[in-house]
Amino acid sequence: MKLVFAGTPEVAVPALDALIASDRHEVAAVVTRPDAPAGRGRRLVASPVAQRAEEAGIEVLKPAKPRDEDFLARLREIAPDCCPVVAYGALLPRVALDVPAHGWVNLHFSLLPAWRGAAPVQHAIMAGDEVTGASTFQIEEGLDSGPVYGVITEQVRPTDTSGDLLTRLAFAGAGLLAATMDGIEDGTLKAVPQPTEGVTLAPKITVEDAHIDWKAPALRVDRVVRGCTPAPGAWTVFRGERLKVIQAALVPDRTDLAPGELAAAKNNVYVGTGSHAVELLWVQPQGKKPMRGADWARGVRIAPGEKAGGADVG
Repeated sequence: MKLVFAGTPEVAVPALDALIASDRHEVAAVVTRPDAPAGRGRRLVASPVAQRAEEAGIEVLKPAKPRDEDFLARLREIAPDCCPVVAYGALLPRVALDVPAHGWVNLHFSLLPAWRGAAPVQHAIMAGDEVTGASTFQIEEGLDSGPVYGVITEQVRPTDTSGDLLTRLAFAGAGLLAATMDGIEDGTLKAVPQPTEGVTLAPKITVEDAHIDWKAPALRVDRVVRGCTPAPGAWTVFRGERLKVIQAALVPDRTDLAPGELAAAKNNVYVGTGSHAVELLWVQPQGKKPMRGADWARGVRIAPGEKAGGADVG
């Protein structure tokens, strides 16, 4: 089939690579978000998908909005059979959805209808899901509600961050998307409507969602830290400044600390929660580079009974 691939971030690159490598399909063009400012100089930088497409000599389309007339005209000229999508980042209007004969097929990183929305992997970890996966489905105008072509499952490991899990799903999902294109082409794959039960939503994680509540049980704190790593980054407040918590570990046998109360040992630093303590393994103070929690604690010289969290602890 002739394909136009739509995607933007690094997580979409494995799927693009899988389709480029396919001997059954031609990636005629790539659609991605416009170049965006990055780095200290805020220089405009092409998306990871755009960079990979340019390396492969594939035409790159960067519409400000996918309803732009110039983009739609070019899409009609290319006349793709199908448009596979991975994390493109913009809503597709009906006028664009109607162009390819087989529509637009999205690779979504959840077991639909669970976790429809922008942040399925983060929400799966924060909710404590033990199994998640990826789904390919026909895009319609509803939010991730279209009929499903195929799924794969993936175990959520106890120490997984959203970055860890998303990386595994990106590579496993690339194979699923390629297989879905094969099945659509030869007519062996039919999309099945999603069940009406079990729908959960996964909106974008905000900075406030990533604010650690030390009164919550330790397990909840651990899930927030893992679910918000690497982005937007779980955080707390210490001495009036934001402290990012990059990695923590459960310490079930330490229950002597109040919520938010810090305690430093020679090679460890602990903080109390609503149940038992967690150890701060890696942190990032405001304006500084990531560092081991114990090194941070030695530098700030935590006073007895001192707390993290500011107004959110009692």
